[in-house]
Amino acid sequence: MHVIVGTDRTRIVLSGEVDADLGPELQEATAEAEQRGLPIEVDAHHVTFMDSSGVAFLARLSIRSEHRVRLLRVPPTVRFLLEVTRIGELLDVVDDDDSAEPFEPVDSATP
Repeated sequence: MHVIVGTDRTRIVLSGEVDADLGPELQEATAEAEQRGLPIEVDAHHVTFMDSSGVAFLARLSIRSEHRVRLLRVPPTVRFLLEVTRIGELLDVVDDDDSAEPFEPVDSATP
């Protein structure tokens, strides 16, 4: 997982298995993104598995953010969870990242 702070938004990049083992890192990423106060994007392109910890993370982000959270490039396994839990209704699910402005990082952290 990486948290990348850009000039106009914060991007959280998830990869691999997003499960209870990542709990502390997910909390830290939420706190950092919330502290910045910028719109938040979550790139889920490389997620291979997600359990309730990942769903809770997305719900927490969507509730705490001042802006609507964008979820980018969602794989089928994550999309299924979004539909079943209805968390997808709290997020803007974007199939690709091509329509977004170029992402210009100013700071990067890896929890």
